[in-house]
Amino acid sequence: MASSLLSSPKPCCSSASHTSTPLRPRACAPALSSFRIAAPRFSHGLAANPSASRRHHRAIARPVRASMAPRRPEYVPNRIDDPNYVRIFDTTLRDGEQSPGATMTSAEKLVVARQLARLGVDIIEAGFPASSPDDLDAVRSIAIEVGNTPVGEDGHVPVICGLSRCNKRDIDAAWEAVRHARRPRIHTFIATSEIHMQHKLRKTPEQVVAIAREMVAYARSLGCPDVEFSPEDAGRSNREFLYHILEEVIKAGATTLNIPDTVGYTLPYEFGKLIADIKANTPGIENAIISTHCQNDLGLATANTLAGAHAGARQLEVTINGIGERAGNASLEEVVMAIKCRRELLGGLYTGINTQHITMSSKMVQEHSGLHVQPHKAIVGANAFAHESGIHQDGMLKYKGTYEIILPDDIGLTRANEFGIVLGKLSGRHAVRSKLVELGYEITEKEFEDFFKRYKEVAEKKKRVTDEDIEALLSDEIFQPKVFWSLVDVQATCGTLGLSTATVKLIAPDGAEKIACAVGTGPVDAAYKAVDEIIQIPTVLREYSMTSVTEGIDAIATTRVVVTGDVGDSKHALTGHSFNRAFSGSGAAMDIVVSSVRAYLSALNKMSSFVGAIKASSQVPEGQSVQTTE
Repeated sequence: MASSLLSSPKPCCSSASHTSTPLRPRACAPALSSFRIAAPRFSHGLAANPSASRRHHRAIARPVRASMAPRRPEYVPNRIDDPNYVRIFDTTLRDGEQSPGATMTSAEKLVVARQLARLGVDIIEAGFPASSPDDLDAVRSIAIEVGNTPVGEDGHVPVICGLSRCNKRDIDAAWEAVRHARRPRIHTFIATSEIHMQHKLRKTPEQVVAIAREMVAYARSLGCPDVEFSPEDAGRSNREFLYHILEEVIKAGATTLNIPDTVGYTLPYEFGKLIADIKANTPGIENAIISTHCQNDLGLATANTLAGAHAGARQLEVTINGIGERAGNASLEEVVMAIKCRRELLGGLYTGINTQHITMSSKMVQEHSGLHVQPHKAIVGANAFAHESGIHQDGMLKYKGTYEIILPDDIGLTRANEFGIVLGKLSGRHAVRSKLVELGYEITEKEFEDFFKRYKEVAEKKKRVTDEDIEALLSDEIFQPKVFWSLVDVQATCGTLGLSTATVKLIAPDGAEKIACAVGTGPVDAAYKAVDEIIQIPTVLREYSMTSVTEGIDAIATTRVVVTGDVGDSKHALTGHSFNRAFSGSGAAMDIVVSSVRAYLSALNKMSSFVGAIKASSQVPEGQSVQTTE
């Protein structure tokens, strides 16, 4: 069998990521790429010989123990000993959090950072410390805990990075936040395109070069051995000027040069050529790592990132689910799985990502950020591994490789119809916990007890509890922010015969019960007014949406809200302008009013946690950390 495999077409997903799970071959279509088109390859006479074709099919269909990908090279800031290794720089907690409504509390950021470490990202850009005291303390907490804790079989410890503009105040804040990590990094940037220098910075090119050189040197002088420099809007910058400023920051001590397509303007062949030109024309480039940071304004972020990697970039800046400013960033899951599946066309590139943590990472970021992905999102969307067409279903039943180039369990995804356990109201703790393990969830005993109580309430009302129901309940119980106000009861009346009214009972932070009644234009409006009367935090409801988790009249409803309030002076990373933060919340219940109130309280609790962190930060002496709890 081994010899038949060696002579057969290479599987789409070879052993390109560093994971302890044996990799399985799978069929693949003719190799297509933005870089070249390879003709279909056939083994000797397979297409013409039906019996040989059947033997070939059986050989590919059976799992085979493949050789492991090379191990992650030892981390050195300005070089990678294996030329095929690509560092993954995750900026979910910084650029991703700049998405409207995606603000996370310090505790939530710490939870996500732990998951990113388990995922195996090389660098975690934990935030923009100069933007607010809360952000500084969040980055510092991540640096202390995640930046010093080995994870995985190889004992990987990620680099913890803080963003700063090219000024001493920002750099000082970034260093104060990240210096506690075993591997700290400062990431500083300044605009280099003519349109940005003229209209935003109002500085000459010579002044910009001088500032960049001085600030990179200043960051190194603080004792930071790892400094990343980004020429903002590099995609629209003059090439010769770009080569010059990069040469100067290398001399000043920059170890990584990040080339951002800040407005998502370039096409893949343009961005690939930009990276190749920088590699060929920048003096001293051999002493630094070239990185990419591609925005998705034209939907090309993943394609541009792969083009940059193919051209010589060895660090790729991405976010979970592709969240970020405007249309978002290059998606980690798309970039990593493309490299894994098409390694042979990318010159043998590989990453250190444990892809089996992708699904959990995606779910966690969705719940903590409040930004849910569209069903047809590549890799992690609800429909990514769903097959409804009769032709597709026929092919899948005969051989999964006909329509799937990735096995679901490669990304840690399990499908409900592949398990024998069907849960209902008679299911006990052991069966429910076994289902959670199958779905990839690891929760504490207390979290399980809280979840099991909610599960029983739903199971009493539904004949069968689906995997989707379970995940909705888990999200509502486990992924919630620190509880300040908790819901006890809500009762609402509505209809065409009278006014809509609602009575709400909450437990306050001091344990006291608070009750309020209100009248509204509908039951949800009345309930929210009753909550406002109790909590008395001035807020504006910006977004409200509700979806059904499953089909049927007895489906669980999941609600998402976004609220804003005057809760502190935060600064935008790129513009430096102050803005009011938005806070998202989610809730799930079979009753739509209860689901709505849970979501609203989730957002208000997140806002309360943020306000509390700001007050605590202002009372802590400089250099000490505020301890946050989950």
